[in-house]
Amino acid sequence: MPMRRATAACVRATARDDGEDARASSAVMKIGAVLSATAMAMTMCASMARADSLPEEQVTKLLCDDACVKALESVEAVTAPSGLVYKDIKVGDGEMPPVGYQVVVDYIAMDSKGRIFENSLEKGKPNDIRVLDCVQFPEETCPVIPGLADGLLTMRSGGIRRMYIPGELSFPKGLASAPGRPAILPFSPVTFDVALRYIPGFD
Repeated sequence: MPMRRATAACVRATARDDGEDARASSAVMKIGAVLSATAMAMTMCASMARADSLPEEQVTKLLCDDACVKALESVEAVTAPSGLVYKDIKVGDGEMPPVGYQVVVDYIAMDSKGRIFENSLEKGKPNDIRVLDCVQFPEETCPVIPGLADGLLTMRSGGIRRMYIPGELSFPKGLASAPGRPAILPFSPVTFDVALRYIPGFD
């Protein structure tokens, strides 16, 4: 009998120990889960803080976006006697500029690889240009490259045009590189997207 009582006591003690171990293990698991959740929350907060601190991606202002470029594929190109090639993105409903008049334009200039080297939209101010027949007259008298001047002469105010300017109507001396601007080699072809905003005295 004493042996059976001792055995029973031992069993009860073992059971208590097992219960305490199980409770301890459960507590450890709960603490671990809490710590894991806390660490995850801290990681998420840190990621959100880093995301908030990153600068917003700048979107380049354009006169002809990807959808416009796609649409231009079906527009018939016009070749001027000078060799300038252009496609009208939008035909204006205003006047055409007489030779010698000032016009107000926005333009985006790109090199042969499509890299932008001039963008008046980003500057927030359009350009005032005196339109001359730069194909027929010496380039020293021209405020812009001959191809751009030639393309402006047949535009109407309110219009937008993409001009494919061949090398002989481009920059005879090229353009040096600058921060954010690629170098333009002398007589290299360039592309201009041009919006003729208005003609002072006409519009």
